Amino acid sequence: MRAHPPRTHAQRSTLVTACAAALATVTVLAVPQSASAAESSPVGFGAGTTGGGSATAVTVSTLAAFKTAVTGSTAKVVRVNGLISLSGQVDIGSNTTVLGVGSSSGFTGGGLRLKKVGNVVIRNLNISKPLAPADGIEVQASTKVWIDHNSFSADRSHDKDYYDGLLDINHGSDNVTVSWNTFKDHFKGSLVGHSDNNASEDTGHLRVTYHHNSFRDVYSRIPSLRFGTGHFYNNYVDGAETACHSRMGAQMLVENNVFRNTGVAVTTNRSSDVDGYANLRGNDLGGAATEISRTGSFTSPPYDYTAEPASTVVASVTSGAGAGKL
Repeated sequence: MRAHPPRTHAQRSTLVTACAAALATVTVLAVPQSASAAESSPVGFGAGTTGGGSATAVTVSTLAAFKTAVTGSTAKVVRVNGLISLSGQVDIGSNTTVLGVGSSSGFTGGGLRLKKVGNVVIRNLNISKPLAPADGIEVQASTKVWIDHNSFSADRSHDKDYYDGLLDINHGSDNVTVSWNTFKDHFKGSLVGHSDNNASEDTGHLRVTYHHNSFRDVYSRIPSLRFGTGHFYNNYVDGAETACHSRMGAQMLVENNVFRNTGVAVTTNRSSDVDGYANLRGNDLGGAATEISRTGSFTSPPYDYTAEPASTVVASVTSGAGAGKL
């Protein structure tokens, strides 16, 4: 057998460099793209929302100071330092960014309302136990909204109507992105379109993107969508009875999500006189059922986005979603 001449130092260096480059390539392909958890601007229907932009931030730690700081439509950035108790809801003005300080700031007992406003960003808040009739966040007749990296929670030891919704979007609101939030321990997660009888106001609106959110032990409305257009991608749902619910002619694209311990992942034919529409692709249903009575026409969202495969969603969402992760 012919012996091969020994490799020179240069050849060995070249080989080591080539192997390292190949290994680096494999590693990059295998790691979830979790850097997107720190997005500086919204992806989805809420794209272009800037809130208060580069306005000088004001830090508040009391309810009175917060109410004053978020009033009006001039550009403003309001930093919430600490946990503030609410009774009912606080109205947020247009062109506003509300940003929690650290990992434990926010509101409990009530919520925030965006009513007939535009261009609002809400990030990095803990919002808990919104006593009915207050929602944790209610977006009403408003447009251009980004709700990102918040932690919503309640408990399921009370009646299902003791607390109201964690996040409700209604009355013709439009162009909303809900990203990298956690929702847990609640009956009614996120309602989009409040009534079967509101077609005249809601039709053509209620365009909402949900991506990279975690829903844990939320019974239903993940989300419940009437009349509008919803893109639900790269979310992690664990412990739901009924998750995505398209009704009253709504169009929903459910893409590359993970469902665990869930009864029905997607339904289009419950609770309303008119069914909704849904398209499913790339999901890990984890044994959950689907009830698709009508397949929809919404398959190509009108914006740029990258949906990671379902196989990496749990790792990305678990490490990146919620307050304190910015």
